[in-house]
Amino acid sequence: MAQQVQGVIAPGRDEPVRVETIVVPDPGPGEAVVKVQACGVCHTDLHYKQGGINDDFPFLLGHEAAGVVESVGEGVTEVAPGDFVILNWRAVCGSCRACRRGRPQYCFNTHNARQKMTLTDGTELSPALGIGAFAEKTLVAAGQCTKVDPSVSPAVAGLLGCGVMAGIGAAINTGQVGRGDSVAVIGCGGVGDAAVVGARLAGAARIIAVDIDDRKLETAKAMGATHTVNSRSTDPVEAIRELTGGFGADVVIEAVGRPETYRQAFYARDLAGTVVLVGVPTPEMKLELPLLDVFGRGGSLKSSWYGDCLPSRDFPMLIDLHQQGRIDLAAFVTETIGLGDIEKAFTRMHEGDVLRSVVVF
Repeated sequence: MAQQVQGVIAPGRDEPVRVETIVVPDPGPGEAVVKVQACGVCHTDLHYKQGGINDDFPFLLGHEAAGVVESVGEGVTEVAPGDFVILNWRAVCGSCRACRRGRPQYCFNTHNARQKMTLTDGTELSPALGIGAFAEKTLVAAGQCTKVDPSVSPAVAGLLGCGVMAGIGAAINTGQVGRGDSVAVIGCGGVGDAAVVGARLAGAARIIAVDIDDRKLETAKAMGATHTVNSRSTDPVEAIRELTGGFGADVVIEAVGRPETYRQAFYARDLAGTVVLVGVPTPEMKLELPLLDVFGRGGSLKSSWYGDCLPSRDFPMLIDLHQQGRIDLAAFVTETIGLGDIEKAFTRMHEGDVLRSVVVF
């Protein structure tokens, strides 16, 4: 029998979010209903609210979440009721050309639940990134559930569902940061700070954090940055080169998603170095670079979607590292809030007052 729960929707472009009653159907084949325990407030949710992703309003927001599987549909074997899981938005298909090549982290046919959650009047909701976890319960594809150690705090575990995994993966998986490398991270919000953590975990010798907010730079330093640059008052390209012997960084991670900062990343890398774009641009943004410079500087220009992660591999590993004290995922949680506080959390996030606000149920 379908259930009615409380959830947060974005009714229209730039309209305030509101708490509504959500109808969650029983899971069908390949689906699972998850009782959400915690969900982070991610900038992607704000993009949805602003219409920066698409116009499929109303959206059921929230995607950076952890909880307990309540029920599963026919044919589900990977999880069972009672399992503690992190929700992910890249359930791999196992049969597309990327999966067949042994590269499931690049799956080209990821999927979500087939059924729709609705409002009580039958209006279909578009769940953010196929999850919709600013709700007491949500319906997802079973492949979007990744089992992890249940002893970890849900507020901490859920962060791997998006921002923290995106940043750590941008450094380790996409950028392939190695021992002794120099790394620059442009943009020190939650994703950028996670990239700092990933670079440190990979053994980078020099980690340069770049931002226009001194508060964010201090946080990045606490996360492991060895040097900081305030690009409001200092040319970041020149500063990064000066800190790397005049050459530029081996890997530059752009965690803002703007043409201006991407150009900075492009020119701040060493010859044959790597640029990783993990910041999310908006549809109207354009980038112009001299093609001769693209050719002459060599190296790699990469995009990192979800940190090129494979949830079944990366989530348990990072939870284990957190439990061992080798990375401090709890440091990303600035505050815990309720469902009715999300609009205020968007404002605090936009103003740089928090690293992560986390809704706890």
